[in-house]
Amino acid sequence: ITMTDESDASSTSSSGSSSEEEVQAQPTKKQRTVPPPLEIAPTADAAHSAIQKQSASASIIGNTSNKSNRLIVLLDQAKLETIKNRKGNYELLNCDDHRDICKKKLKKDPKEFRPDICHQELLALLDSPINKAGLLQVFIRTSRNVLIELHPSIRIPRTYKRFAGLMVQLLHKMKIKASDNGTTLMKVIKNPFSQHLPVGTRVYGMSCKGLLYSPHNLAKQLVPLDPNSSDEGQSQVCFIIGAMAAGHVTTEDHPYIEKMFSISEYPLSGASAINRILGSIENQWAIV
Repeated sequence: ITMTDESDASSTSSSGSSSEEEVQAQPTKKQRTVPPPLEIAPTADAAHSAIQKQSASASIIGNTSNKSNRLIVLLDQAKLETIKNRKGNYELLNCDDHRDICKKKLKKDPKEFRPDICHQELLALLDSPINKAGLLQVFIRTSRNVLIELHPSIRIPRTYKRFAGLMVQLLHKMKIKASDNGTTLMKVIKNPFSQHLPVGTRVYGMSCKGLLYSPHNLAKQLVPLDPNSSDEGQSQVCFIIGAMAAGHVTTEDHPYIEKMFSISEYPLSGASAINRILGSIENQWAIV
């Protein structure tokens, strides 16, 4: 009888301890977290201040034989700004997805936030035969004065969604590198833009309010006849083209602009103007 009582007591104590373990093992209830409100990410300002502290670095293109003969194009006032959504992810601010934020929080017209214009212009530039020939160098200057340099071999995503993701990554990490060989494809560089221009470069702005020229005559008057010529009298040329929804390229923002030109009697989209300008230069340089 004593042995039975002892076994019952031991089984009772073991069952009690196991029940205590089960009680202790029960998970506690998770507290409900309220998502934070939408906020504007200070990415562009942070990039500007960070780059200002850095010393001027070498161009991502490097020392190539055709670098001194390249046509330079600056896409000015591009609306590339990031925003942090309720999930904590960063997105490229645009008029379609963030219309209410533009109106209520930023107190600005949503029509101004058109990063797709920069996307269209980049596709027109980088798909051109003059770029595939290695005779084009592209820069971007955002509305927050962040300066970006692009490598000629970069392939811009065709869809806007993937392009937006790439721009958000660039504005946060300051550079984009190729996965296969580590080549820097895009990089945030130090202002001002004029310090990245070769000595003697002639800078011209494009605007519908500028002096009207046909694309053929514009190329004939401004661009050297031969891109491979070593004649010292032929200077390198830079065109500044707007990437904004409304407004114009101004000499106040770029005091080094010599003259403003227009290539049509009608207002054209940035991509259309780029195609006309590059097409005339390609004909002059015999690039097919």
